[in-house]
Parts: sequence; structure tokens; C-alpha cells
Amino acid sequence: MENRKSKAYKIILSGGGTGGHIYPAIAIANELKLRFPDAQFLFVGAKDRMEMEKVPQAGYAIKGLWISGIQRSLSPRNLLFPFKLISSLWSAMRIVRQFKPDVAIGTGGFASGPLLQVAVSKGVSSLIQEQNSYPGITNKLLSKKVQKICVAYDGLERFFPKNKIIKTGNPVRLGLLNCENKKKQAMAHFNLVENKKVLLVIGGSLGARAINELLERELDYLNTHNLQVIWQCGKLYYEQYRLYGNDKYVQVHAFLNNMDLAYAAADFIISRAGAGSVSELCIIGKPVIFIPSPYVAEDHQTKNAAAIVKEDAAILIAQNDLEVDFKNKFTQLITSPEKQKQLGENIKKLALENATKDIVDEVEKLLKH
Repeated sequence: MENRKSKAYKIILSGGGTGGHIYPAIAIANELKLRFPDAQFLFVGAKDRMEMEKVPQAGYAIKGLWISGIQRSLSPRNLLFPFKLISSLWSAMRIVRQFKPDVAIGTGGFASGPLLQVAVSKGVSSLIQEQNSYPGITNKLLSKKVQKICVAYDGLERFFPKNKIIKTGNPVRLGLLNCENKKKQAMAHFNLVENKKVLLVIGGSLGARAINELLERELDYLNTHNLQVIWQCGKLYYEQYRLYGNDKYVQVHAFLNNMDLAYAAADFIISRAGAGSVSELCIIGKPVIFIPSPYVAEDHQTKNAAAIVKEDAAILIAQNDLEVDFKNKFTQLITSPEKQKQLGENIKKLALENATKDIVDEVEKLLKH
């Protein structure tokens, strides 16, 4: 039998702009490194985005392209787009020529377009991982040229060639796969009391203004339901909201480093609906209220949340409807143990826990091809 570990493959990955594109790329690289310890890895990102910091922290080399998305409004920045695109294609061509990858992997984001475009034009075996239920323009264009497309939702043959689609799910952080055994540890970690239910509120790493304003408005109401709250308000909003943490039953955090323990402690969760968060919440299997961000390209978050709600596995409240809908929907949830049980069980059924391994199996087939 061939010793697959002896192969010094060269693997190029591109994904970024947000954590939702970066963390899957890092998870895929980590799994590939376990299988091929001698492989060489190179990430390609957008010059001024968070991947330029997060990827080196994870122990990988990264090169940056001068690229950004097209603004959806009439913006002077759009005038630069053609120049950025040409510059990025030239840079990507140089990177691919010098690195000579055996396989190229794209997880979405600005830089993955030029990089994958160049890779396929040079005959490099390529795979894209689409996290959302509704793909962005970059992956729609690339889908015609890459060999494989790993997806997390059903129904994507509307956008992609059917024979290339493999439903794998989205990679999630490893620590989240055994949360149910950590409740006691989580309660101690967050210094929570036993006889009160726990509401976890998460608005993404930078925070979500509408969710923070909702919480500020409704803290007294939540208190009437005998809840204790873990509120991740985001780095941008921490100074504004941290004083609410003086309340004995409200904790305000800029960022939660121990997401596994936060999920383990929670009885109810309020969250944005980015693809990564949705995949994590399926694995956690607890009652969720999604408040999708309306500011995301192609309104991805609303579509991601709607795909879960359709399976009777979560509650969705549009950001514009929070003032009229929140109390009503939250009261219905918190006063009905049957509803809580049903949502938790149904969302858990949608979990795809082996996503990273399944994606890397497909990469491995391309390498062996």
C-alpha cells in the first residue's frame, strides 16, 4: 500500500474577508497536515483583511492580494475595482507559478476568485467549499471550472453543475463536537447559578449593533423570566455596554474565547446567521433565535436561517421586526418546554459533524488523481 504520508504535496488555500471564510480554510489545512505531515501549505488572502493576521497565528504562511469586493451602492471605490482585479490576477499568476501547487482550495472571500481562476487556467486540480445556502458570485463563476464543489445545504444544483456537488457540511471548530458533556464545567467557568436558565447572545466577533440595542432595551423583560445572560457584544461595542455587566445576572464580554463552554452553558441562544455559526448551532442542538444581518452580500444570512426554519428547527426574526416581534416570539419559546425540545432535536438532525474530514477526503482524491 502506498504510504500517503511520504508525499510532500504543495497545497494552496484561499479564503477570507470574514472569519466565516478563514476558519474553514484553516480547519481544512489542519486536517490535511495530519494526513500529509510533509506537505507545504500557502494561503492567499486580501491584503488588508483579517486573514493576514489570523492565518499566521494558526501557523501558516500567507501572501496578500490587492483586492476587495464591488460595493453594492454607487461608490467611488468601485472605480478601483478593475485595477485591483488585474493586479490580483497578475499577483496570483506569479504565486501559482512560483509555488507550483498540486491542488487549490477556495473557501470564498475576495481573494479566492483571482487565485482559483489562475489555478484552474494552469490545470491545477481545484475544489471550492460553499458555506452558504445561496452562493456568491465568485463561486458561481468558479463552479464551471473547478473539479469539485463541497456544499452545506441541499438544492445547490440550481447554481452549480450537479455532477460536481458533494454535500459535506461546513468545517467547525473541533472543541464544539462534545459540548454536551461540559455543562458543569461551563457553569463554573462563567460563574453561573444553578437555578436560572442561561441565555447566550452572540453577534459575531465585531458585534452587531441591532442585537446589542435589543438587549439593552429588553434586559428588564428578560429578568422577569428569571434568566441569566451571557452577552457577547463585540469588540466595537464593549466600552458602550460593559457597565450592564454590573448586574449580577448579566455578563458582558467583548469576545468569547471559550465558545465550547459558552454553548455548553446556554439553554437558549440568540445569534446572527453566518454560515459558520449556523453549522455550529446545528451541532450544539439547542433552541435558537436567528436575527440575520441584512447587510451581507446576497442577503446570505437570511437565506441560511430560512433553510433551518423550514425544517422547524429554529426561530427567525428579521432585524426590522425586532421591536414588534421579539417579546412575543421569545415568550412563546421560553414558556414552552415542548417547543424548546422540538427545536433542539430538529436542529441537531441537520448537523454534519464530519465536514472537515469529508472535504479533505475529496481533496485527497484530487491529489491522488
